[in-house]
Amino acid sequence: MHADQLTISSRTVRDLVDDQFPRWRDLPVRAVAASGTVNAIFRIGDRLAGRFPIEPGDVEAKRRWLAAEAEAAAELAGRTRFRTPEPVALGEPGHGYPLPWSVQTWLPGVVATDDDPGESVAFARDLAAFVAQVRAIDARGRTFRGGGRGGELTAHEGWVRTCLQRSEGLLDVPRLRRVWDDLRALPRGDAPDTMCHGDLIPGNVLVAAGRLAGVLDVGGFGPADPALDLVGAWHLLDAGPRHALRADLGCGDLEWERGKAWAFVQAMGTVWYYRESNPTMSRMGRRTLARVLAAS
Repeated sequence: MHADQLTISSRTVRDLVDDQFPRWRDLPVRAVAASGTVNAIFRIGDRLAGRFPIEPGDVEAKRRWLAAEAEAAAELAGRTRFRTPEPVALGEPGHGYPLPWSVQTWLPGVVATDDDPGESVAFARDLAAFVAQVRAIDARGRTFRGGGRGGELTAHEGWVRTCLQRSEGLLDVPRLRRVWDDLRALPRGDAPDTMCHGDLIPGNVLVAAGRLAGVLDVGGFGPADPALDLVGAWHLLDAGPRHALRADLGCGDLEWERGKAWAFVQAMGTVWYYRESNPTMSRMGRRTLARVLAAS
């Protein structure tokens, strides 16, 4: 999926665990098939998950990111009625793997890419409750820290234009360009930053019996545009359940449209970029954009 992407085997994970966390030597290690784009995931026993970054980078920068991710996970844990991973340990490079890595608690459930909740009003109401409970967490004076989605839409103009150009022949680019011209101009309004999960895509959401069972990849938890977590409405829900989520959250028109805009920005980057390397992500982008176009 990425230039110079790292690979790691179960044997290497076994060696790293045995050397650095000998208390887990008796726990089996097995790879987890996943559509994620940042980490390779390995189960360690039944209750733990090892997360190994697959994009090369500076060791100290990765260590800082993993520490920040663990801090975010610890802050969010137990703050909603839905389970989220809890930090357990941070590992170091070794046995040919060049980066730090992390261990979190394993959460049961099926990711939404494998158990589509799009037609479930009950799931939509669960998702609305999660978003509301995350927003209610005290930001403690913090504001959006930059470096990703969640600030100003216009900051993503160059990236979206690149995505539109790369999507020629794959998508209805003229129509998508017109939609973006409207979305990018949406004002922020006077809503202050609130705490957000930041990445409510199907691969980060767990489903059980048509309900929300848990939420993964919480390292981006932090202050941002309160509309950011509304991306989940477009990535995960068909029209009827989406309207139920909006009603539960009491979203006004501006907030709702900005949520659509953030989903658009994210989806535009997945269709062409992951077309061959991660078809699940590419399909997610196509479906999200189809929902956005149908509502525009």
